[in-house]
Amino acid sequence: MTATEWVPTRALGRAVLVTGVLLIVGVVLGRVDLVALAAPFALGTAYALRRRPAHAPVIDLAAVDAHLVEGGEVAATVAVANPDDAGYDLVVVRALVSQWLRIDQYGLLPYARMSDDDASVDPAGAPRYAEALDRLATGDGDRRRPSGGVPDRPVALVVPTGTAAGFELHGTARRWGRQPIGPVAARAVACDGLLACRPLVAEPVGVPVYPVIEPFDADEAMPRAAGLVGGHRSRRPGEGGELAGVRIFGPGDRLRRIDWRVSLRARQLHVAATLSDRDAEVVLLLDVLTEVGHSGGVSGSASVLDTTVRAAAAIAEHYLHRGDRVAMLEYGPSARRLRPATGRRQYLTVLEWLLDVAPEPSPYEPYDQVFGPQLLSSDALVVVLTPLVDPRSAAMLARMARSGRIVVAVDTLPGTVSPPPKPSQWTEVASGLWRLERDNTIGQLREHGVPVVAWAGAGSLDQVLRDVARLASAPKAVLR
Repeated sequence: MTATEWVPTRALGRAVLVTGVLLIVGVVLGRVDLVALAAPFALGTAYALRRRPAHAPVIDLAAVDAHLVEGGEVAATVAVANPDDAGYDLVVVRALVSQWLRIDQYGLLPYARMSDDDASVDPAGAPRYAEALDRLATGDGDRRRPSGGVPDRPVALVVPTGTAAGFELHGTARRWGRQPIGPVAARAVACDGLLACRPLVAEPVGVPVYPVIEPFDADEAMPRAAGLVGGHRSRRPGEGGELAGVRIFGPGDRLRRIDWRVSLRARQLHVAATLSDRDAEVVLLLDVLTEVGHSGGVSGSASVLDTTVRAAAAIAEHYLHRGDRVAMLEYGPSARRLRPATGRRQYLTVLEWLLDVAPEPSPYEPYDQVFGPQLLSSDALVVVLTPLVDPRSAAMLARMARSGRIVVAVDTLPGTVSPPPKPSQWTEVASGLWRLERDNTIGQLREHGVPVVAWAGAGSLDQVLRDVARLASAPKAVLR
């Protein structure tokens, strides 16, 4: 910012106006007393403008880099540096924060003075105060008494020449998502309030807040385990820990598999046959067509999207911890997709992917080709997290069941939620009829072979997976 971007304030306009009026009236009327009365105004204005600032302050916004979870502590630093040889009278700063970041208090940071290395850089640029701003964030500098309060009003800072000042925001993250801190606006006043710089705005910083993971554990085996290695028992022979029987030793059998008791009794080498351990692919399909309910944050009521995201994070963590491959899909207009993978890196990727989940209502039919065989394996266990409010969601579940895939529907609709889109316009009778129709839809899905279970944390899918695994392993009838 150049010197031409410093604009006069109303105080300067009033001083010039009073001085000009007194001088003109004194000269026209020949009044020396009026000219003498105008002299202090002229001299005071000239003395205040003797050292005009050439550069505006440098503003910086930084959030503490931490893996925040819902209910965790969040902190951010707002710093302002003075890159000019002339001092500022006052710098007024105001920061906007997301409604899901409850800021409890703020504290003034100590001054950070410019070093000799900073002075060698062009004062017109922010790099001169890069180190000073870093020292300010770490608390190095002249200590000042911290103050508390909620920053719902602008904060006034005094930034002397060659220093940086600022304040820290402390609060609690109440809901998952990329919660913005900022933008931050600042305006400096100089020359005894006669000049002010144009408002400066720092871009907002997104703070990733990960969903709190509800306890979840599914003890049942995977219906179809088709990978090469893993922790699930399969029906295929191979190297594993599950005993399948004893057979005669043959070419390619390992010596450590010899069962010596049976071999001595039969007087012929026998080996213990085992079943291979396989991994499985789990696909979490998130229905984002409808958002129902009111979100109250981590300590309040949960909407459909809150339940969907938290349940998806818990299920993904469980199966990734067991060594399975997990993929993510969205049932909506954008049809976002995360490829299947395993390990901790995939778990962190899943959490980042869930931060961008948002409701996407659309009057058009969602793009169903993402569920094709080239993208969605026929052996995958598909867990659909849906409120079953939109009729298209039930039709999608029925189509996937008819295609031969293993589908489990998790009901994410809270029990006390009224029908969308405007619950206040629904009478009690209409709401009851809507719930009866929804119960009929769930019954029809179960008749099509799609189990529907409400999400209830740990053990929510145990009974469903037990039934699905039994049906998957049952012998199939063959027509001759």
